[in-house]
Formats: sequence, C-alpha cells, structure tokens
Amino acid sequence: MKKWVASAMALTAMAGTQQALAQSQVSNYGIIDTGVVYTNHANAAGNSVLKMPSLTSSFPSRLGFKGTEDLGGGLQAMFLLESGFSVDTGAMGQGNRLFGRQSYVGLKDSWGSLMLGRQVNMTYLVTAKSDVMGPNLFSISSIDAYIPNARSDNAIGYLGSFSGFTLGATYSFGRDTSTAGGASATGCPGEVAGNAKACRQVTAMLAYDSSRYGVSGSYDILYGNTGAANGLTSSDNHDQRVTLNGYVMLGNSKIGGGVIDRKTRAATGNTDSDLYYLGFSTPLSAALVLDAQMARLNIKGSANTSTLSVARLTYNLSKRTALHTSLGYMKNAGRAAIPLDVGGTVGAGMNQLGVMTGVRHTF
Repeated sequence: MKKWVASAMALTAMAGTQQALAQSQVSNYGIIDTGVVYTNHANAAGNSVLKMPSLTSSFPSRLGFKGTEDLGGGLQAMFLLESGFSVDTGAMGQGNRLFGRQSYVGLKDSWGSLMLGRQVNMTYLVTAKSDVMGPNLFSISSIDAYIPNARSDNAIGYLGSFSGFTLGATYSFGRDTSTAGGASATGCPGEVAGNAKACRQVTAMLAYDSSRYGVSGSYDILYGNTGAANGLTSSDNHDQRVTLNGYVMLGNSKIGGGVIDRKTRAATGNTDSDLYYLGFSTPLSAALVLDAQMARLNIKGSANTSTLSVARLTYNLSKRTALHTSLGYMKNAGRAAIPLDVGGTVGAGMNQLGVMTGVRHTF
C-alpha cells in the first residue's frame, strides 16, 4: 500500500511539472555582428582610419532572454532581458548596463501588451519597416544616433494590434539614469519630489500595415532637469521628435522613406531640423540582397547640411549566418561634422567616404 501511494504521488508530481513546463516558456537568443571599416577624413587633418567598429556592423550585437507564462483565459505574463555588447572588446554596451537594451516585465492578451521597466520606445519602433538600412553602421543612425538607441528607463509601455492598426505608447517617470551609452543617455533620472515634469518622457505611435504597404507616425518628447546632458538643464527644456513614415511593396522589393522633425529647447539654444530618408531593398537572388538609401539633414536657419548615400550587399550563407558589405558617402556642407559611421569622427565641413565589410550570426 505504501509503495502504491508513493508511486501515485511521484506520478502526480511529474504531471504537475509537465503542466508547468507546458504553460511557461523561456528562451535565449542573440546576434553577433562585427566587421572592419575604412573611412577617410576622420579628423581635422584629413587622415583616414582603418578599424573594427564597436557600436554596430549591420546590427548591434546582443544577448537576450525572454519568457511567457500562460495565466489562463488568454492572459499571459511575460519578461524580456536583453544585453548589448561590443564584439571587438567584449565590453557591455548602453553605458555598461547588464541589460541595457531592455529589461521589463508585463502582461499581454488580445487587447495588447503592458510592460514595466526599461524598454524601447515608439521612436525606435516606428521606422522598423520603412528604414531599409536599419541600424547599419552607415545609415540614418549616423545622422541621428538617438533613433537606434531610443529607450526609456522607469517606463510604462503599451503595444497592441487591431485589424492592421498598431497602437503604442510609453510614459517614463525618468528618461535615463546615465550619461554613458550614446546619444540616448541624458543623465536625467527624474522621479523628483515636487517636480512632476522633471525628466519625464512621452512617446506615442499609430501605424497601419497591409500586405502591400504601410504608414506610420510617432511623437516623442523628453523634458530635462538639473544636470541633464545636451543642454536640457531645466524641466522647461525639452527635445521633441515627430515622424511620418511609409513603405510600399513592389513584388519582393520594398521602397521606404519618411521624415523626422526635431525641435529642441535647451539652455545652449533652440534648434529645428528635418531629417528626410528614402531607400529601397530588393533580392538579387535567393541568397543575395541589395539595400540602398539616401538621407538629408537640414538644420533650419543654418548653412550646415549633411547628405548620406549608402548601399549594402548581404549574402546569406544560411538562415543564421550572413556576409555583408556597405559603401557609403557623407557630404557635409558648412561646418557640419556628421561622420559616415555611427560613433565615428570626421573633420568639420569635410566629406567622408567609407567601406565596411563584416559577418553576422544569429542564434
């Protein structure tokens, strides 16, 4: 009798374990992507440089963990932890954060997903389908490095899709707790007693996608506070971006473009600029893909303009491994000094030519 009871208890425990495993799913994933890049006019003397980039190649390298748990009735719990790193040195990215790309927990059902924690905001998501180059080393990320780094600390986020429409929004109680980690790092932690506006950030997105085309728009405003970077030293200062984007499919080819209007009100002065981009992507064979893009930054009231031209070939060795080569040219007018490569350098008013080749593996 005792043996029968013990066996029954063991079978019950095993069944419970199998049910828990069926209801919960945890997986890891990642991208390792690096290469070698050459650019000319990398300093005021016009010298060239040959290097291995740290920030990105065709995609920023990362390691992530994600999971869901079925809570019943269509409701799921979820989490995501994603760490960025530099392949050339092995250093952690996003200002030496352990999970600097994303770290959130939330709930989701048919009405959408609700997330709490550090997460990408709507400026990051809105260009995902219209920007054919994405976070490539030569791309609009060179002109506005905030775009591929648009993340918010201390944030509540929502994302939902309904009959082709996608709605999204984030609200951050304090945009960024660090000044290290690139253009998105403002050193504005917020959550200040007596100042409900300090370091707050609001982003919102509305998009529509069909099988042949898509359009999207977004709004993003960040308020400053004492000690914040980029001249946002008061909660009366702000940095605002409004975007309009779209794409159309022509067979297997895509044409995508958009405009990003940016207005800043800072202690160092007010600026108003427009960034336009237009590109296409087409498969040349089952394994070979060509992407190309042109972009132009116009700073209103200034002679400083920058125009980017870039083309990229990607050869897919398998579903997970690819070789890629990019050729780019940045034309700087006036005293503009925007480098061709993300995180690179260029002499003021100098044009820059560059070539990059690399390898990418996903898992």
